[in-house]
Amino acid sequence: MKMRVRKTPLEGLLVVEIDFFGDERGFFMESWNKRDFAQAGVAYEFVQDSHSRSSYPVLRGLHYQDMRAPIVKLVRCTVGRVFDVAVDLRLSSPTCGKWFGIELTGDNKKQLLVPIGFAHGFLTLSDVCEVQYKQTGYYRPDAEGGVAWNDKDVGIDWPIPHAPVLSKRDQNQPSLKQYLQNPAFQ
Repeated sequence: MKMRVRKTPLEGLLVVEIDFFGDERGFFMESWNKRDFAQAGVAYEFVQDSHSRSSYPVLRGLHYQDMRAPIVKLVRCTVGRVFDVAVDLRLSSPTCGKWFGIELTGDNKKQLLVPIGFAHGFLTLSDVCEVQYKQTGYYRPDAEGGVAWNDKDVGIDWPIPHAPVLSKRDQNQPSLKQYLQNPAFQ
């Protein structure tokens, strides 16, 4: 498998591109190969896979798990299109409060590696999308937190002309300023 790992402006946040084989029957790809990823400097032990399905214009996030149950995520969109976003919440980082966004699609097969210390979310851009992600830790509701998707201090440029569909929880996430008063990632 040939793969490329591209750094982003936010330390530790990586875009992973993997070659795939396609013909008139469809395609085949290895979305995860522990040996090849380790050789590329991405050596993690994943313990949980998660899969979500959303319709347009659902926005999920921005979520994280704090240091009681920290998680690295390897995120990909397998059906449709999403605008995938990560926000650096590490207090010690020079890019704390900054964000990075990328379009992940079932066609481009790009993946985003979201390290510990980041909030993550995505906006559905197609009628339906499916997002799958590998996690290095187990989901723990007591360790979960979030930041408001529309916080002006973060300033994410979501590609949507109107308000998205949000869960009740995501409608009430704290601002970045509120997060900074009690940070989860020092």
